[in-house]
Amino acid sequence: MTTKSENQTLFGVPADSMVFARQVRKSFGSTEVLKGIDLNVPTGSVACIIGPSGSGKSTFLRCINHLEEVNGGVLLVDGEFIGYDYRNGKLYAVKDSLLCKRRADIGMVFQSFNLFSHMTALENLIEAPMVVKGVSRKEACEAALALLERVGLAEKANAYPRQLSGGQQQRVAIARALAMKPKVLLFDEPTSALDPELVGEVLVVMRNLAQSGMTMVVVTHEIGFAREVGDQLIFMDQGVVAEQGDPREMIANPQSPRTRDFLSRVL
Repeated sequence: MTTKSENQTLFGVPADSMVFARQVRKSFGSTEVLKGIDLNVPTGSVACIIGPSGSGKSTFLRCINHLEEVNGGVLLVDGEFIGYDYRNGKLYAVKDSLLCKRRADIGMVFQSFNLFSHMTALENLIEAPMVVKGVSRKEACEAALALLERVGLAEKANAYPRQLSGGQQQRVAIARALAMKPKVLLFDEPTSALDPELVGEVLVVMRNLAQSGMTMVVVTHEIGFAREVGDQLIFMDQGVVAEQGDPREMIANPQSPRTRDFLSRVL
């Protein structure tokens, strides 16, 4: 098994890289969804991914934490493979126990919240730290209450998901991801399932996370958020990165005709 420093040397990974992709490919049967994705997300930065439906955005996000297995290329988080070990020039799948341990460093927030409906907000937050990391219930509860306060929901600790609005559920989901103290947070269109008037409260939490230095990869349709918060903007189309760069420059003056056409439809 190669070390982080060995991987950085072998694959030319920048020293400050948190998420590094080189020629990442993914197919479902005969359909190639990702056709060679190159991307680097430095530690403490925010990468926003935009593009039309079916362009491979969510698939790439799921590949980062090995919810989907890649079919080719190199994909590292903090210099390490998540679902594989690299030995003698080949990738070997790791055991589930090691996969779970590595995946614990990657938080993910889904568009459909994915909260446990039979658990309160507090219980949703303490489950993984206790089960996966062996944290005591007392310590997990203290940390969870602090996180709920951080996302503005301290008074909802004992509420069940059905008693919360969509925006509140998504903020609980963000707090739940933070409870594992991840190195990076992945967001898969976190506001797309929300009523328009609830979007703002979730984006405020995300802005605060970015300002705190959390590394984030965000698949989003919120172009204003990408312009304001993103350190880099990636436009994906038909399984490739068609354009990437500074969000403000790209939005104001896209170089690719496909990017220009897409932005003209969503702005």
